[in-house]
Amino acid sequence: MSQKPDPLSLLPIFADLSKADLKKVARLMTETVIKEGKNLVTEGTVGREVFVVRDGRATVRKGSRVIASVGAGDVVGEGSLISGEPRSATVTADTEMTVEVLDRREFSSLLEEFPGIARKILAATMRHLHSVDPSVAH
Repeated sequence: MSQKPDPLSLLPIFADLSKADLKKVARLMTETVIKEGKNLVTEGTVGREVFVVRDGRATVRKGSRVIASVGAGDVVGEGSLISGEPRSATVTADTEMTVEVLDRREFSSLLEEFPGIARKILAATMRHLHSVDPSVAH
């Protein structure tokens, strides 16, 4: 009988982790379902958590302008937690979504314990910032 892979291991951000490390990461996270049409984050608000998308799709808007689409494996809300600044965009679920939620303390623990994940999140954050303002990443 074959064992099913841990669903977290299927997400690119966690693909390089061992089974033991995946268990550590899973203990930090809280799985949550976001209904279609609900905001994960709202532009201008203070960030208190970060979301790792397991399933579903969402649209990222700055003001009324669509700047990106996110889906399985994407991280949402990390910029505000890292910078301490208000959220730079609104992310609205296009479909029902399953996300893993980390609060500020849990997110800090994740970054400190898993530097490889921190690098992946930093790269994703820079791509996001570049999509908002192409001069940022130069």
